[in-house]
Amino acid sequence: MKKILLAEDEDSVRSFLTRALQRAGYEVVSCADGDSAIDALDQGPYDLLLTDIVMPGADGIEVAKVAGQRQPGLKIMFITGFAAVALNAQKASPEAKVLEKPVHLREIVTEVERLIAA
Repeated sequence: MKKILLAEDEDSVRSFLTRALQRAGYEVVSCADGDSAIDALDQGPYDLLLTDIVMPGADGIEVAKVAGQRQPGLKIMFITGFAAVALNAQKASPEAKVLEKPVHLREIVTEVERLIAA
């Protein structure tokens, strides 16, 4: 079973994403902020990091940097509601996929499947 680390500070979004990804057959470790996600890296290895960018504590870009150092080659997908932040994320991790909120759950699951299969 493929394993995803999910970092999202909005409780309802995190809950919906977790359930959708679990229904799609993934094991999901979900975290409410960037600092918790960095701590959860020890529970890896992961097949994908799915992270919001703007969060309390470490932001998603910092989580991605730490995750990439600890697990080189980890696939990364950012989600954000801020277009300018999305541009910065793309510059920081050009190989990462960036989705802007609002995002439909089916779109996220499809993109996760595509990224993990690549």
